[in-house]
Amino acid sequence: MNLKAAPFYLSDEDINWVTTTLESMSLEEKIGQLFCPIGYSTEPEYLQNALLNMHIGGLFFRDGLGEEMQKTFEYAQTHSRIPLLIPSNLEAGGDGAAMDGTAYSKQLGVAATGDKKYAYRLGKIACTEASALGINWAFAPVVDIDRNYHNPITNVRTYGDSPDTVVTFAAEYMRAAKECDVAVSIKHFPGDGIDERDQHLLTSVNSLNMEEWDDTFGKVYQHLIDAGALTVMAGHIAMPAYQEYYNEETKGKIVPATLSKELLQNLLRDKLGFQGLIITDATPMVGFAVAMAREYSVPTAIEAGCDMFLFNRDLSEDFKYMMDGYKNGILSEKRLLEANTRILATKAALKLHSKQRAGKLVPEKEALKILRCKQHVEWAKEVADKAITLVKDTQNILPISAKKTKRVLLEVLGHFPSNDRVLSSVKKNLEEKGFTVIPYEKEEFDKGVDNVTAFKEKYDLVIYIGNYENASNQTTNRINWYTFWGMGNNVPWFVEEVPTIFVSVANPYHLLDVPMIKTYINCYSNNEYVLDSVVNKLCGESAFTGISPIDPYCGREELKL
Repeated sequence: MNLKAAPFYLSDEDINWVTTTLESMSLEEKIGQLFCPIGYSTEPEYLQNALLNMHIGGLFFRDGLGEEMQKTFEYAQTHSRIPLLIPSNLEAGGDGAAMDGTAYSKQLGVAATGDKKYAYRLGKIACTEASALGINWAFAPVVDIDRNYHNPITNVRTYGDSPDTVVTFAAEYMRAAKECDVAVSIKHFPGDGIDERDQHLLTSVNSLNMEEWDDTFGKVYQHLIDAGALTVMAGHIAMPAYQEYYNEETKGKIVPATLSKELLQNLLRDKLGFQGLIITDATPMVGFAVAMAREYSVPTAIEAGCDMFLFNRDLSEDFKYMMDGYKNGILSEKRLLEANTRILATKAALKLHSKQRAGKLVPEKEALKILRCKQHVEWAKEVADKAITLVKDTQNILPISAKKTKRVLLEVLGHFPSNDRVLSSVKKNLEEKGFTVIPYEKEEFDKGVDNVTAFKEKYDLVIYIGNYENASNQTTNRINWYTFWGMGNNVPWFVEEVPTIFVSVANPYHLLDVPMIKTYINCYSNNEYVLDSVVNKLCGESAFTGISPIDPYCGREELKL
């Protein structure tokens, strides 16, 4: 392993630290470094006894308030002999690191601007704000290609359905991250967005043949590896074409990349030339759990080619499985040392050893001022304005005005905690422009609109807000209605009676379920800047400039009508 070469580019001094640190480590420390668990409490006693005493190599926390997270990482780094990799899901802005960080834009919204500078800004906002907390590793950018509109987990997390767009925008994110001394983890190898199923719930499959994969995902990974990606996240995604090409004995078997020597070693390392750190996706996911008994899968993941093991059902149990696997020969000495070398080399590439000596692994409290700073908010407002896409308006209802359609029935679809925020924001913005807004309530709706005449007497305009957030552990991300029969309750049976508009602030494919609605808008994100901007655009105060990075018509001509 040439640590002076890509992607580490270590100096002689850096390499000496890697070498001497590795030589000084006990077996328990080498096993512990393989793990990057998720923290569930910020209490020092928990951090020490449940995590740090296991000699972990990294530590992940779901976003909390910035100050709390900064103090937590300060404690963890201070009490770790070897500096920790601190990752975060920095896919959409600083809010991936801290609840009080800047919500910039989902990746698909960035791509909808058609301008790569907004991808650079995404990386800059996400990584500068994360760095202020002490985070040094972005589980981003997502470099999946969104080719299946039924997939419930990709869509707005991606840069769209074009490999060229993914390459261009992901490279700009990476450039910004590097400037912030934050490592990226391009994900989810060998590529999500082909299967309609979620690897959180099963081992999903990238079903492309070798030539198709080379021209799409292979092109993306090759370019970003050549551009210096420091780490890759392997998904619990099988790819039979290359799996069987490298090993005919696996034909007919579904092997997730996280447990596949053929995909990790033969394809990723040998063919694509990646020599950086490979981390598994979260291992409590069903796509990993069902592939093999856990006492075998834990050490096998490292033996197959992964260098770090993300999340645990039980860290102490997984530590034991890893140790037993090493002692039983499932995990070889060679792979244990290779994995530890890459972990230490990644830390050295980020200068964590130097920062540790200087006491600067976590910034001072003053650094938190960058969170949601004026510049970042202005950038978030700008990308919202540029991204929002008018997919169709075949009824020519836009722009709307309170003079023409004063009484608005407003319904937020979906079952997410953000629903109330989305509803109140859109309602407030419309009311400020003179509309009388009537929020949908199932029981009241049943009482007040028994027939067409009653409906038309009560409402001048209907606006649906599709707030089906992108979330894991869903078998589908489709619209569900309250209805007993065709003209029941909130199903849009009334589109030929009253003008109706659909605004999606998440899934960009809802037109599949509401083809009868003739005015349809994609927003890609549901943050406050998007919600403000889309109402302005509905009212003609700002032009629609977004260009869809995916096919919102789902390949169906009738959806364009």
